[in-house]
Amino acid sequence: MSDTHGQLFIVSTPIGNLGDLSPRAIETLKTVAVVLAEDTRHSRPLLTRFDIATPLVSYHEHNEARTAGALVARMVAGESMALISDAGTPLLSDPGARLVTAAIDAGVRVIPIPGASALLSALVASGISAERFTFFGFLDRKGAERMSALAEIASILHTSVLYEAAPRVAATLRDLSEAGCGARVGAVARELTKQFEEVRRGTLDELAQYYDEAPPRGEVVLVIAGAPPVVIDENAAREKARALRAGGLSARDVARTLVAEQGITRNAAYRLAQEED
Repeated sequence: MSDTHGQLFIVSTPIGNLGDLSPRAIETLKTVAVVLAEDTRHSRPLLTRFDIATPLVSYHEHNEARTAGALVARMVAGESMALISDAGTPLLSDPGARLVTAAIDAGVRVIPIPGASALLSALVASGISAERFTFFGFLDRKGAERMSALAEIASILHTSVLYEAAPRVAATLRDLSEAGCGARVGAVARELTKQFEEVRRGTLDELAQYYDEAPPRGEVVLVIAGAPPVVIDENAAREKARALRAGGLSARDVARTLVAEQGITRNAAYRLAQEED
């Protein structure tokens, strides 16, 4: 990594409350050569509010493929740049990954400037376990990929977090319920850090019914608790193993069947498959 290269700063900006823009973020945005903004019209008032006169350059999903190379070349030549999104932390369901990868490949140092994140704000306010979680971003509106994501959310044992457009919240909650999550605890967080901030909690069935009758407004994050752990009846699994062995299956095939049909771990399945009658 060359000392003559500029640097790329990934700067988190407020998701609502302007007081969440950190002093370090302000200083960074003032000192770089260029601020790369998802929507310059949206970001200009923020920079003006904090007396940041740095030039704004548009960088979004529709031009990143053709502009990333030239931007990285400028950084290699010595200019430092800051990447911001419309709100929150860049790259989380926002453009920027292509630029970061290209900068790293060119030996440009990438520096995060932490700050607001709708994802993390919703998670910690939800009352649902944050020990482990999967972030799904925005689900596809239809098709096989949406069905696959719904099935994955229904099956994983830890927390899921996703973004959703306000008009589609009720439909997505219904789809999650139909996928098997209806009794699961969830939270709908909207307008975080803003005047009408709200975190509503309940089962997904309850939340789907509520938002069918009272469609939400604003930016929305959904948090869904993980699936309850499966309680294995080892005696039933043992009897199943005996029946399969009596039917002529090898220990290996018995173990595979136990994993598929009884939901037990692979190690437990092999142990039961090899037990003597």
